[in-house]
Amino acid sequence: MNLRHELQAEYARYRTRRWFFKECGVGLASIAAMDLAAKAAPAVVNPLAVKKPHYGAKAKRVIYLFMGGAPSHLELFDNKPELSKWDGKLPPADLLKGYRAAFINPNSKLLGPKFKFARHGDCGAELSELLPHTAKIADDLTIVRSMKTDAFNHAPGQILMSTGSQIFGRPSFGAWTLYGLGTENQDIPGYVVMQSGQKGPSGGMSNFGCGFLPTVYQGVPFRSSGEPVLFLNNPQGVDDATQRDTLDVLKQLNEERLNVVGDPEIASRINSFELAYRMQQTAPELMDISKEPKHILDMYGAKPGEASFANNCLLARRLIESGVRFVQLFHEAWDHHGGLVGGLKQQCGLTDQPCAALVRDLKQRGLLEDTLVIWGGEFGRTPMVQGGSDGRDHHPNCFSMWFAGGGMKPGLTLGQSDEFGFNATEDVVHVHDLHATLLHLLGFDHTKLSQRFQGLDMRLTGVAGELVPKLLA
Repeated sequence: MNLRHELQAEYARYRTRRWFFKECGVGLASIAAMDLAAKAAPAVVNPLAVKKPHYGAKAKRVIYLFMGGAPSHLELFDNKPELSKWDGKLPPADLLKGYRAAFINPNSKLLGPKFKFARHGDCGAELSELLPHTAKIADDLTIVRSMKTDAFNHAPGQILMSTGSQIFGRPSFGAWTLYGLGTENQDIPGYVVMQSGQKGPSGGMSNFGCGFLPTVYQGVPFRSSGEPVLFLNNPQGVDDATQRDTLDVLKQLNEERLNVVGDPEIASRINSFELAYRMQQTAPELMDISKEPKHILDMYGAKPGEASFANNCLLARRLIESGVRFVQLFHEAWDHHGGLVGGLKQQCGLTDQPCAALVRDLKQRGLLEDTLVIWGGEFGRTPMVQGGSDGRDHHPNCFSMWFAGGGMKPGLTLGQSDEFGFNATEDVVHVHDLHATLLHLLGFDHTKLSQRFQGLDMRLTGVAGELVPKLLA
């Protein structure tokens, strides 16, 4: 056979089906896989659809009353008669070993409590005279007097309490809750934030951000007066038909892109556009508290048309009643480095009645059992004086919080601190432990509610956190 015949024979061999499938099978498989992937591209799904937790949940929704600035536990929840005896004296040297204060010299004189305490309810909870309304719901509360944190400045302390980390950019507790459970009302955000007090939270929007989770899970700021959400209304010249046509075109373009790349942020964008459109109809009516009966307004101390913490508490009840999953109220006004007595009187006067009214209102409507109410700040205050004779510095070693409903054990006061209220000494509850317990009440194993990010399975509690069974009903 000459060379020409050999080349023709070899060429014929390569044109057979058997050779083609043998030698090009891998390439065909890739082509087939790409075709199947294209056909199985993610459909437009609702990232806020209701989801099941890991196991049966005691709490279905959360109202977080965040007292920004750090209320003094020594004047509100943790009575220390011995501290009164040491008023004006230097603290024992062994108390301050290894201690670092935020601003003051740790070796400052001790300051005795400024208000009287009494026991209330069948549970005998010991509460300050500054909290007469809270005292009436003592049997519904779970008080923790042994909280501990790692941060002693406001921004990192608030971020740690909100996200489980002092580092900016982590998902907030509210975002994790929405990510895990979804929300029942698709016409209103599942995570709503409102603010009152002297300024916004020191930690800023990171307190209610979504971090590395899709942006659909971040908190949406609402207002208690004026437009519920800024720019909710259409500008002049844009009618409903024009807006709907525009949104339909945007939705079509975004869906086409989503089917190509599968980026969850595109699904979030579609959802946010459609949610904003629906909110134009639902939000104004939902945020109008003037339709509430007079006795309810009086119970909260709420006044329609005003911006106040009382109004926000009433709105929180209306929001969760309408299906919102997580409502967070920031009241940033408790940073009493000086003017402690006057400042506490003022802030308790603004918050005590509406907080108690919220618990009572939820209870009378049958909502408290599966609504978790949280009250607290980012840390406590020092037993040492600051600002002459009427102030306290930041203090991470011991502070107090209270809870109601949602599977928390009512009528319980958990934990003890030393005779000065300086260190938590019994049943210490770290912030990570609190987060693990709150997630448990919502039906989650805190070690399994996670999101893959930068090669790690990230979670609210990081690599720490232990469930606190004593807090559970």
